[in-house]
Amino acid sequence: MNLFCELTCSPHQSQFVNGTKFNESNVLEVQYYIGQTFSNAMYNACKDVQAPSSNVKALSLLCGKDSKDCNATNWIQYMFDINNGQTPFPIIPIFSDVPVSGYTPMNNKTYDCTEGLEDGSGPCSCQDCTKACGPKPVPPPIPPPWTIFGMDAMTVIMWISYIAFLLIFIGAVLAAWCYRKRTIMSEYGPLLDSNNPLSLNSDQANASCCETLGERFENALRSLFTSWGSFCVQHPSLVILGSLILVVASTGGLVHMRITINPVELWSSPNSQARQEKDYFDSHFGPFFRTAQLIITTPLNNTFMYSPYFGGSDVPFGAILDKDILHQVLDLQLAIEGLVATHEGENITLKDVCLAPLAPYNDNCTILSVLNYFQNSHAVLDHSIGDDFFVYADFHSHFLYCVSAPASLNDTTLLHDPCLGTFGGPIFPWLALGGYDDTNYNNATALVITFPLNNYLNDTMRLNKALAWEKEYIRFMKNFKNPNLTIAFNAERSVEDELDRGSNSDIRTILISYVIMFIYISLALGHIHSFRRVMVDSKISLGIAGILIVLSSVGASLGIFSYAGIPLTLIVIEVIPFLVLAVGVDNIFIIVQTYQRDERMPHEEIHQQIGRILGDVAPSMFLSSFSETVAFFLGALSSMPAVRTFSLFAGLAVFIDFLLQISCFVSLLGLDARRQEGNRLDIICCVKLPEGQEAKTDGFLFRFFKKFYAPFILKEWVRPIVVAVFVGILSFSIAVVNKVEVGLDQKLSMPDDSYMLDYFGNISEYLHTGAPVYFVVEDGLNYSSLEGQNLVCGGVGCNNDSLVQQVYAASLISNYTTIAFTPSSWLDDYFDWVKPQSSCCRYYNGTGAFCNASVVNTSCVHCRPMTPEGKQRPVGDDFMQFLPMFLSDNPNVKCGKGGHAAYATAVDLYANKTGVGASYFMTYHTILKDSPDFIDALKMARTLANNISQSMNHKVFAYSVFYVFYEQYLTIAYDTVLNLSVSLAAIFVVSSVLLGFELWSAVIVSITIAMILVNMFGVMWLWDISLNAVSLVNLVMSCGISVEFCSHIVRAFSISVKKNRVERAEEALAHMGSSVFSGITLTKFGGILILALAKSQIFQVFYFRMYLAIVLLGATHGLIFLPVLLSYIGPSVNKAKVFAANQRYVGTERERLLNY
Repeated sequence: MNLFCELTCSPHQSQFVNGTKFNESNVLEVQYYIGQTFSNAMYNACKDVQAPSSNVKALSLLCGKDSKDCNATNWIQYMFDINNGQTPFPIIPIFSDVPVSGYTPMNNKTYDCTEGLEDGSGPCSCQDCTKACGPKPVPPPIPPPWTIFGMDAMTVIMWISYIAFLLIFIGAVLAAWCYRKRTIMSEYGPLLDSNNPLSLNSDQANASCCETLGERFENALRSLFTSWGSFCVQHPSLVILGSLILVVASTGGLVHMRITINPVELWSSPNSQARQEKDYFDSHFGPFFRTAQLIITTPLNNTFMYSPYFGGSDVPFGAILDKDILHQVLDLQLAIEGLVATHEGENITLKDVCLAPLAPYNDNCTILSVLNYFQNSHAVLDHSIGDDFFVYADFHSHFLYCVSAPASLNDTTLLHDPCLGTFGGPIFPWLALGGYDDTNYNNATALVITFPLNNYLNDTMRLNKALAWEKEYIRFMKNFKNPNLTIAFNAERSVEDELDRGSNSDIRTILISYVIMFIYISLALGHIHSFRRVMVDSKISLGIAGILIVLSSVGASLGIFSYAGIPLTLIVIEVIPFLVLAVGVDNIFIIVQTYQRDERMPHEEIHQQIGRILGDVAPSMFLSSFSETVAFFLGALSSMPAVRTFSLFAGLAVFIDFLLQISCFVSLLGLDARRQEGNRLDIICCVKLPEGQEAKTDGFLFRFFKKFYAPFILKEWVRPIVVAVFVGILSFSIAVVNKVEVGLDQKLSMPDDSYMLDYFGNISEYLHTGAPVYFVVEDGLNYSSLEGQNLVCGGVGCNNDSLVQQVYAASLISNYTTIAFTPSSWLDDYFDWVKPQSSCCRYYNGTGAFCNASVVNTSCVHCRPMTPEGKQRPVGDDFMQFLPMFLSDNPNVKCGKGGHAAYATAVDLYANKTGVGASYFMTYHTILKDSPDFIDALKMARTLANNISQSMNHKVFAYSVFYVFYEQYLTIAYDTVLNLSVSLAAIFVVSSVLLGFELWSAVIVSITIAMILVNMFGVMWLWDISLNAVSLVNLVMSCGISVEFCSHIVRAFSISVKKNRVERAEEALAHMGSSVFSGITLTKFGGILILALAKSQIFQVFYFRMYLAIVLLGATHGLIFLPVLLSYIGPSVNKAKVFAANQRYVGTERERLLNY
């Protein structure tokens, strides 16, 4: 103020002002002698001042160039230059600290920005005065990686642990081998003599209480399932009809089926912090707007130089800023504005759905584009001032001014065109340009055009209109061609559309996968004795029935939960059939193959034989199915909606499948067995072959496992190698488990040919600014008091740890905090707007109604008097009296501070306008390229918000549109450990009970499954599979499928009555291994390989790769490692079970076989 006051009305004006040109009584030009000390001091006091609404230095608006190029001299020269459009006549500043030509330069006292003024005004805030801030904040050092001897610590630890294990294990094996050789005894003779079943044939006295209890429980299950199996075979019509009625009744719920495709509902729990904060934001300020965006580059490489007419160095411009290119881009932008979509017979244009912050006074759509610097007009873009020889100002000079002062209503060049967008708000260059370095926006290599669209919380009709326009926009952009422009684009609906398209395109692949599995099951179930009896011995119809039972269990589960109003997800639909098919087919193969290998006893009818077989195998099926069911239901305790929904549906589907298999399938097996015994053809059962005697033989796989595979795996020299290899794989997996990346690369969710892949790539390559982030001050803060204002604002007198100041400090170390800029502060702009020195705040003296600055009316008076009190911030009733006026004021040439465009939605006023409820202060994240960046941004913003809350003693939270999707990753490691641990604990408890209270058997099952899960993490690291909700669902599923690979073999081992552990393991592997191999491994292997052909990358990564790993790891651990582990440390034989088995088979052929 000193500079201008001394010039215009100082009583000592003649000492430093010299009029040099006059026209009669008018002054045409003056010289103004200014002290160099004064100039430098004024510049130093003002150089850091921020313009709150635009987040740029105030000097950028006052100096005619970017603030970094401004100094004391050129700043004052520009303010006194008539070319800035504000100065009425030339004022020539002359800088000196000593008298010049008889004039004494004006060198009044100045105040540093850290000093208060005589009128009581305090010093500048830290945001406006670097010296008031103290030292610049320094981010904490990045913690160094954990190393030992310069190598990754986990790798070193696991190497040492593995070598130590090998030494101990090999030593123990050699010691045992030497001991046996020296005593010339059988492998387990001295250790397991008490396990010899021959010594138990007549005496059960040595059995412990726990063994007896286990045998009785086992016998009760066997008796129950035997009776039930016999009943099902005797009354097939009743059982099948009853099953059919229950399935139809359950699947009837599918008419109420709802599929959740809303990503927020899928990935964010309603009780999560991010979800609650989103709901709070939406309810107070409205939902975050939708966007349609273009990222435009050009294949042309011709950069050009611009030479400013009024001096200054040449400025290089990138090819994308060539005027011809800009005209072509403007043609595209105007074409998009003119798009017409149709919804329910109604025409929808951009104006019907766009964000128009000044409506109804100004219905222009918000378009964040550099072309809005030119008012979206070809004429303004071509506007230039010059003569036949020189161009004084054109689009170059206008562009350079606008990127440094985007909120300006007058570019102060000879053009005097506004920079403010046609919608009434600024276009920040970091939002509209890409590919530049530092703040050299003229070097940009990309244009970014963003169309914000209104979003609607509970208005389906209007939301559908926005969706219709976005669909038309996408269609238009897919067909748009221009050889000079390369365009990547997206709309708010794009990700969802492409996900749907990817899923639909992969339906054929998935169906082929299932067809292959169905064909294999139908053919592999049959045991063909001779070519003549192919159609008699085949089980095609039984296989198809088994598949239908599996699918019925899935449908029943979906239907029951649909009755309960629980919506489905695409993960449920895609994953559960795979899971239930694995479990169900395994049980089908076990039942059928056990029947095929069984010899009917003398005087035994078919229903008794099948009942006896079910009594033998159903406890094992019950063990696996019930373990999985309990594990899945406990997995539903997860806070992640996708995991919880999957666990609920999967647990019920597995259990229903088990119930249908021991009822409906057993009845169908009885009917098929009668058909086979009657020599009737499969499928065409009315055709009968002539009687013929056929020798019964074992199947190929059973013979292979019994004669070759099981004896080989359990050879004395093979077993140590197996243990060493599997423990080595486990050690490797443990070493890399903490290196599995967390997150989901959004590119993976798109099909290979999606246009969104180019868009995601361009975001990473060109954009410099990330998503908006809002620091929301919850309801309850008293803004009408100085204390409440000081907690938030960033100007003079505000607390150094206020909200704005803390966010500003965070922006200084943006590489660490991910906060890119100082926040836009409605409070600071309001204080500037309401000052009596400003022409903004006026009201009609008679009515008290607001009087806009552009209105010329003598009855309009300033809101606050030009008194010391009037110059202070408004408090109490004054604060609320003028705030609604500020929030309704549109920016104009006379007052650019009007808050309608910038802050209309930022302040939630009480209904009677007696106070301020919630409000937000917006800034931007730095550019975020991948999942770790987004997760880190969420962490940093929450940490900052917590610090602000503590300093204010009032709740403040950070909100950005992506937080609800990435919050899950803050706890994904904990959720994974919890889910898998709970599932393992459930499997252990259920296995302990259903294996006849054999705790050690349950421990072995749990250890093997745990190894499979840990090894899954090793595969995930090797195959670049990240940890997220999709992979967590697959891990929970792998826990369930692993039960199938392990529990059947462990139970077969526990009930075996062979002489020692090796023989018992061999028998278990021979009898159950072939069923597990043919039931799960081969069935799944063929179907999984087809998934590799899927177009969707998410299918290739999370389904093909993970499913393949699940099957291969499950098969190798269940069929290789587990039998070897049982041969070493398997549970001792249950004496009570051996005695009961011998008693059960007394007088039969089996007694001779047992004693053989």
